[in-house]
Amino acid sequence: MIKKLITGSFLSACSIFLLTSCKTPAALNGDMAVLPGDVSRIIQTLAADDMEGRGSFTPGIDKAAKFIEGEFKAAGLQPLKGLTGFRQSFEVIQSVPVSTTVTINGEAIGANGTFAIAGDSFKWDNTAGAEVVVIKPGENFRKVFYEYYRGNKKALILVDPSFAPNFKQIKERLAAGSVSFTTDKAKQVVMVLGKFANTSKYSVSYEAKTPAKPLFNVAGMIPGKTKPDEYVIFSGHYDHLGIGGATTVAGDSIANGADDDASGTTAVISLAKYYKKLGNNARTLIFVAFTAEEIGGYGSQYFSKQVDPDKTVAMFNIEMIGKASKFGKNSAFITGYDKSDFGTILQSNLKGTEFTFHPDPYPDQNLFYRSDNATLARLGVPAHTISTDEIDIDKFYHTVDDEFSTLDVNNITATIRAIALSSRSIVSGKDTPKRIPKLAE
Repeated sequence: MIKKLITGSFLSACSIFLLTSCKTPAALNGDMAVLPGDVSRIIQTLAADDMEGRGSFTPGIDKAAKFIEGEFKAAGLQPLKGLTGFRQSFEVIQSVPVSTTVTINGEAIGANGTFAIAGDSFKWDNTAGAEVVVIKPGENFRKVFYEYYRGNKKALILVDPSFAPNFKQIKERLAAGSVSFTTDKAKQVVMVLGKFANTSKYSVSYEAKTPAKPLFNVAGMIPGKTKPDEYVIFSGHYDHLGIGGATTVAGDSIANGADDDASGTTAVISLAKYYKKLGNNARTLIFVAFTAEEIGGYGSQYFSKQVDPDKTVAMFNIEMIGKASKFGKNSAFITGYDKSDFGTILQSNLKGTEFTFHPDPYPDQNLFYRSDNATLARLGVPAHTISTDEIDIDKFYHTVDDEFSTLDVNNITATIRAIALSSRSIVSGKDTPKRIPKLAE
């Protein structure tokens, strides 16, 4: 009885310690506090101008990867099985546009009014069976765009002029080309800005170069003590839009990505340090910073093929925790909350604290299948994204103003501490979230 009482008091003390940084017997198992100073240091490094916005295929993302590798090494992580270092390297094919020519009803569309998303060169016209899609005023432009950007369809998408700023931003982001794992001949999407009475006759010609390009996740692990063949994943993406990937403001062309997703990457590094110091994980813990999320989620797609989904118990994907959520301080939301009991388990572990997890308040954004948790979720893993971002009104999202100065470090620290506490029963092997129904291939 005495032992049980001591254990219960210890867990309660740990909860208070992590969320308020008070002194408790938790120190006996190592310094478990996630410190605001360290959180600030990591984010400021990743979001600094010399990281050049961490764009894919740039020197900046290589520099960011080296920094994360150094943090993992200092924390005492091991490389993933089969790797000698923390980089998980792979290649993709980049389809770099040479020319895009579109004619609708005999009228040539200007270069500023069209772009293509494709894995290789192609030509077709109105007899080729392409889907014609019209994005009308008031519709969810982002949702429609991502549906075709991430899919493998042949489509002509007509975009109402009211979406001209969105159209321009995406066109600029894709100026360097689109990406695929192979020379992708299935995806042939053409976007055109303008209003058209009909599209009875059209033709499209897209010419591209297709060089192979290197990408790399940064990943490390802590082997499980008693259940080493069961995996719990903590992840975030460390890439962003780079230089020129967002609209230049007052001469600033670097999209630093402090919230998106230096904040989530900082959480992954902090949790790696926390669990390594704690040293009592039953299950194997994998900590991974994904690359290429912003250009199609290629880092998480590749990673998901290297890990057995049937042995993966849960995935904590952390995306944009830099500011208080719409539910107020000491709160975050979980995408796909209703798809498993992952959120219920997390909230149960926070009993006695002020922190609360909520279901995703932005269902129209389709966030569950838009982030790096999506691939493993489709394979049945309780893989969820934790975020605090007010995505519907965030004026800094995908802009050059996503800087460290806009972040609330205390909010980030509190969220990381809450994830550390709420994950403990899954890490210890006590709780196993229900599986998510697999989606058809």
